[in-house]
Amino acid sequence: MARGERQRKPTRGWVRRIAGWTVRAALIFVVLSVVVVGIYRFVPPPFTLTMAGDIFAGRSVTKSWRSLDDIDPDMARAVIAGEDSSFCSHHGFDYSAIAAAAIRNASGGRIRGGSTISQQTAKNVFLWQGGGYVRKAGEAWFTLLIEAIWGKRRIMEVYLNVAETGIGTYGVEAGARRYFGHGAGRLTEREAARIAAVLPLPKKRAGIAPQGFTRRYGNTIVRRIGVVRRERLDACVR
Repeated sequence: MARGERQRKPTRGWVRRIAGWTVRAALIFVVLSVVVVGIYRFVPPPFTLTMAGDIFAGRSVTKSWRSLDDIDPDMARAVIAGEDSSFCSHHGFDYSAIAAAAIRNASGGRIRGGSTISQQTAKNVFLWQGGGYVRKAGEAWFTLLIEAIWGKRRIMEVYLNVAETGIGTYGVEAGARRYFGHGAGRLTEREAARIAAVLPLPKKRAGIAPQGFTRRYGNTIVRRIGVVRRERLDACVR
């Protein structure tokens, strides 16, 4: 046997081993992710990596789970109005919003995303904040899973319970009590809109006595809530 052939055989062996390990790891990830998503179809997610980040930073975490039936309907309308007007009609991704965000971002100025409520829920529950191709790929995978396994009502319910509504505050129930002194079951349109206006930057915006952009954005969401109601853009969560 020639010397070159002896060198190539061990190399091919390592390539096959690495390929085998990669395939097994991918299969394990797929199975585990499907199992966890299936469990969370019925069980409230107990914790998220974003909450862990708050704890590591020395902040306390406040959260209180509330079923979608016990949350004022205007809260779901407010997040649809402010975050994802096509929530009930898309299958996890709003490609027109993604394309529009890409065009805006390419032209400079304030960076804006095109994420749907489904994508944000997938990120909040299963992944970490921030960008990167790995996180984006994971977000896409978990978005497909929750759309297929959970359905729209469960996605909205989980989103309203795990979204960060203030520093160390998670879910609209905790947010409503922090800002307005009562639960999320009896929010006014303006209160729901103020919580929705906080969601894009919860560590920098306040739901009570908002100023500047947050106040204007909240007022815009109040007007859009009526549109969501009249056009039944929230039909999939009713």
